[in-house]
Amino acid sequence: MVHVLSSRLLLRPTDPERSRRFYGETLGLAVYREFGTGPERGVVYFLGGGFLEVSGRSETPPTPGLELWFQVADAAAAYAEFLERGVVVLEPPEKKPWGLIEMWIADPDGVRIAVVEVPEGHPMRYRPAI
Repeated sequence: MVHVLSSRLLLRPTDPERSRRFYGETLGLAVYREFGTGPERGVVYFLGGGFLEVSGRSETPPTPGLELWFQVADAAAAYAEFLERGVVVLEPPEKKPWGLIEMWIADPDGVRIAVVEVPEGHPMRYRPAI
């Protein structure tokens, strides 16, 4: 079995500077590390228990099947902040039948991002048999 020590998503945007501004400034993700120089330099952002690396460049946007999932403490507060910062909100926060409060936003290349609040009492907050 493979013992994974760390992991990250690698995102190759069509416009690296625009994507770095979106993830770093607009969303305000904290920087884990930066590397390289020039327009395709890399920036790795903290994503809670993981990382998102924005580096390099692609001639085409990422595949439509790529989606990111961000858990936040307060979806309504995140929504208000996104509106203030000009983030493209595809779907405003709504409590779904499965009990999560979800909204969807998009990055500059159209990558869909689920922004999710796990309410008090939701089963995701608890680990069975512990």
